[in-house]
Amino acid sequence: MFDYIISEEAKKIKDEVRAFVRDEISPSLIKQMDKDEIQYPTEYLKKLGEHNLIAMRTPKEYGGRGLSWEGEVCALEEVGVLGSSLPCLYSLPIIAGDAFNFFGNHEQKMKYLKPMCEGKKYVAEALTEPRGGSDFFGATCTAEKDGDYYILNGEKRFVVGGEGADFFLVYARTNSDPKADPHTALSLLIVDRTEGVSTEYLFGLMGTRGGGASRIKFTDVKVPKENVILGEGAGGKIFYQMMVPERLTTAAGGLGSARTCLHISAKYSTKRKAFGQTINRFQGVSFKIADCITLLDAARSIVLNTAKTIDAGAPPALQRRLVSESKKFSTKACWKVINSAMRVMGGIGYTTVYPLERILRDSRIGEIWTGTTEIMNLIIQHEYYKELLSEKWFDRDVEQDAIDSEAEEEKHYG
Repeated sequence: MFDYIISEEAKKIKDEVRAFVRDEISPSLIKQMDKDEIQYPTEYLKKLGEHNLIAMRTPKEYGGRGLSWEGEVCALEEVGVLGSSLPCLYSLPIIAGDAFNFFGNHEQKMKYLKPMCEGKKYVAEALTEPRGGSDFFGATCTAEKDGDYYILNGEKRFVVGGEGADFFLVYARTNSDPKADPHTALSLLIVDRTEGVSTEYLFGLMGTRGGGASRIKFTDVKVPKENVILGEGAGGKIFYQMMVPERLTTAAGGLGSARTCLHISAKYSTKRKAFGQTINRFQGVSFKIADCITLLDAARSIVLNTAKTIDAGAPPALQRRLVSESKKFSTKACWKVINSAMRVMGGIGYTTVYPLERILRDSRIGEIWTGTTEIMNLIIQHEYYKELLSEKWFDRDVEQDAIDSEAEEEKHYG
């Protein structure tokens, strides 16, 4: 049904990315990544650049296509059929692109954004710290001003793409005063892979393998002052904007993973026989498929609605709430669809004969990274209450429709 409500531009880019995923990505690449035989798929990123499929909302002047979020989420769903490692690497330039597009200056865009969009430079975003996790503003990486440079020290981990990145977007504390407002104590730095930057590839991941997830250590790294985005102390402001691409890319990519698992299991149910008939004839199976279809359509609806609302110019607070709702609902719904698909397949779905076991392992990260589901709930209720209590009530006063609505003495609040 979505082909009837998305724009012609979005349909065109969806078909283009679908063809790229179908024709340009070999099964051997995905298998090698899952076995950790490939730590960082450089050729994949080069191909994306050659097809002009990187950070497509970036203006054409800087190597993008000037597309909308509507087109971007349609593209992300198509890349999502590959699991989560390749979609995550596809998302990184989208996320980094917003930092440059919204807050970077022309020189920063020409030096980093343009070659990134062309597939000539690779980026990673360094947020999480060993003692941080969800406590983003508790970051302990420090960047002390020293003349024309900042001296960066500290450690980040779970940095997807870190193993192969040419440069990193690093949030670091530039105000060492313990009483400083944490929202203005952080700055966002562009850090080249240079002396003092060391990365270590992390093995042992449950899924999302081969994407270069690494631990990064910064030891007295000299970062030129012109590599600070938006200026010192702007890290908090940038981070709040970055919530949008961080979370909407995850929400959209998961749709592709769930869709392909549903497709495989539904086709399987029309071939697999038990008790003299194909198993799709049993309501225990067909109703499960129906539930999956409904969940997937609902998840796609909230993601697409969020994208179109942002494109229409929604205020930042509403954007943050909607992307949090999208990530929460989509990742939970897609996890349920993938689990149900495996149950339809039975024992064979639990083996490496089909890709469901890999996609299930991959998809588990959806409710963890770029903000856990619990953090999404925190943001959703916070923004809703703030909106509710700051606006006039224009709806019908339904409280007056109760028979004893005038019994004010019964309405105790304290």
